[in-house]
Amino acid sequence: MSDIHPQLLNDCLVLGRFPLCHLLLMRDANYPWFILVPDRDDVSEIYQLSEADQQQLSRESSLLAEFLMKTFHGDKMNIAALGNIVPQCHIHHVVRYYTDAAWPGPIWGCVPGKDYTDNQLNNVLDNIKQATIVGFEFQENRNENI
Repeated sequence: MSDIHPQLLNDCLVLGRFPLCHLLLMRDANYPWFILVPDRDDVSEIYQLSEADQQQLSRESSLLAEFLMKTFHGDKMNIAALGNIVPQCHIHHVVRYYTDAAWPGPIWGCVPGKDYTDNQLNNVLDNIKQATIVGFEFQENRNENI
């Protein structure tokens, strides 16, 4: 198992994993913002994954995106693999709303991050814990300092 980059661990809560990827929740309550991190060493770009891993990543991303849109009733799903700050391959999945503070532009740097309230975080965790996403396993023991 590869290590998750320290910046991702600082910015996110580890929720669980799919067969290929760890699932993280970004510590910013402005948006339902999740990140998939392939569990592969020394991979900074999707094309560096094996063909089978690329296909698995696509499946996991699609399953996650569909679940997030249904659960959070978004207007648009933004999926991006930037990696300009964190070199480890990771794919952002952000549920967007016509009414969010950054709409229609990108979320990065638009508004300051907002901490989750205990109630908000518990709602997100309950939704993920009860999720029936094929191949996903919720992780009870995780970094709790959100």
